[in-house]
Amino acid sequence: MAKFSSRRRLLLGAAVAAPVAAAVALRPSEKGGAHDAYFMQLQQALRKAGLFRPTLVIDREKLDHNIACLRSHLPANKGYRIVEKSLPSLELLRYVRKATGTDRLMSFHQPFLNLIGREMPDAQVLVGKPMPVGAAQRFYERHDPSSGFVPERQLQWLLDTPERMAQYRELARARHRDHGERMLVNLELDIGLHRGGLHGPQAVVEMLRELQKEPSMKFSGFMGYEAHASKMPDFLGGPREALAEALGLYADCVAAAREELGAAFDDRTLTLNAGGSSTYELYDESAPCNEISMGSGLVKPTDFDRPTLADHVPACFIGTPVLKALDRSEIAGLESLTGAFAAWDPNTSRAFYLYGGYWYADIVSPPGLQHNAIWGHSTNQELVNGSRKVELAVDDFVFLRSRQSESVFLQFGDIAVYHQGDIVVSWPVFDSAA
Repeated sequence: MAKFSSRRRLLLGAAVAAPVAAAVALRPSEKGGAHDAYFMQLQQALRKAGLFRPTLVIDREKLDHNIACLRSHLPANKGYRIVEKSLPSLELLRYVRKATGTDRLMSFHQPFLNLIGREMPDAQVLVGKPMPVGAAQRFYERHDPSSGFVPERQLQWLLDTPERMAQYRELARARHRDHGERMLVNLELDIGLHRGGLHGPQAVVEMLRELQKEPSMKFSGFMGYEAHASKMPDFLGGPREALAEALGLYADCVAAAREELGAAFDDRTLTLNAGGSSTYELYDESAPCNEISMGSGLVKPTDFDRPTLADHVPACFIGTPVLKALDRSEIAGLESLTGAFAAWDPNTSRAFYLYGGYWYADIVSPPGLQHNAIWGHSTNQELVNGSRKVELAVDDFVFLRSRQSESVFLQFGDIAVYHQGDIVVSWPVFDSAA
């Protein structure tokens, strides 16, 4: 009987020990630390500049590194077009233009388009998405011809369907009648992303035939975007195979246009646009386009942490001060569980409230900080938790990396440009509501 009881105790002990061991294995390990030398220096630069508020920082040296990568990878027979929405600051665009020697921009927002026309009258602009015809009408209403920017020579509108072309045709006819202008028309191609655009050579030919009948409009080229290629998993062929398929579709459309237009198809003067930050390094001289677009890769938000941009480095950060540093992390109504939460996850032991928050961004320094899933987010005073190992006090900075650049860059006012230990200049961002 004693032997049976002993065996039963062993079995019972094993039954209890297994889930306990599993629970212990699942328990989060304690993390944390201090800023490394780079972020300590960046924190000091923000303090020295008096920027004790949420601030978007661009590291000029890292930006230069990424521009050098772009120049080294761009095929010799391809031009470069700057994606303006990803770098929404006139001074930032001027810096990139000077460093790359390009006058080509891609614009995605009517107020920005008017701003570019006014402030960069030498720019050659391709609209990057098919805008409502009302937005095009508003552009013309707000365009100042005295700026020197001439839309009929420098602005290409993007069209994706026969229906949209019919809408634009009415606007083009009015402009032609009243001002003697012709509207430049670039056609969007669906080359695999399936976000819209003309699907295949026959659709291209039909659009070209309609364009040839219209004296107020002029065909200016193609735009094909293939962002899906960089995300294609290996079991579906991987990025290179996806890009090859996309460019094959592009080449078919070019061939159809060349046959339809004959001598009028001149790829030395037409804009044959393709590419993007996550795919541009995969291009070579054989691609059927004559220019490649890229923007976000120059600052590298976290959405662009891809193998196809492995040699680019993060060049933009959000820095924001700590307003409150508490030794306990208490949740209203759950105060009695504070000790239990910290015992289970030591990374919830301390609470830090930030100046602002809830940005489309991820914390990168100091290590070990995490958002509180119960508390949620705040745009005013974001709560983040950390262990006792996190070295962070009131008025220290927390640094984040944005996941994208375009809309996030517009949330902080002027960009602080960091170089060799100091904030050296401020670059104003676009006004998105103009």
